[in-house]
Amino acid sequence: MPPAAATPPARERLLDAAGELFSASGIAATGVDAVLARARVSPATLYAHFAGKDDLVAASLERRFRRWQQSWDDVLGERTDPVDRLLSVFDAVVRFRAAEGSRRGCAFLAAATELPPGHPGHRWLAADSRLLTERLRRLAADAGAGDPTEVADGLLALYDGALARLARQAATPGLDTGDPVRRARRAAADWLAGRLRVGQPPG
Repeated sequence: MPPAAATPPARERLLDAAGELFSASGIAATGVDAVLARARVSPATLYAHFAGKDDLVAASLERRFRRWQQSWDDVLGERTDPVDRLLSVFDAVVRFRAAEGSRRGCAFLAAATELPPGHPGHRWLAADSRLLTERLRRLAADAGAGDPTEVADGLLALYDGALARLARQAATPGLDTGDPVRRARRAAADWLAGRLRVGQPPG
């Protein structure tokens, strides 16, 4: 008989439970009691690791951000073509969702509509925005974009639209129009044509 799987530490169980419940129901609709029940821990254990729900939310977003960043790093590590590297943000989303899942689209976009001003979770929403913006600008420049900022902004519009569509599909039973992330990647590839100078003679 194979050995029983080790039970994750309490902090990890709390973060797992919080991530699952926030994704399924939203942050505001998820009470601490539901997280405790899912994680099978006592209130004292929760407060031994987190100052309260706001701290738990921020830690959950931090963990998701770091996992998302690693997923994108991994995809980039497999790409050498500058255009493929620029489009890798869409490939990374597909891989990340396969590994992590999300029933409400992008956790960061969802959190942005729920967190009040001053919430500690905003730090990780800002980190996600900064990663997307700065990395796409750099990759656009590497791919020969005449205006890397314009290209990054255009790709972000397609990226955000795809994630918003995923959220709409999750919230509307029966609304399944295919994978918006893959469609956004194809649209991005078409849109990039003529905006990049990779492989073109200088002129």
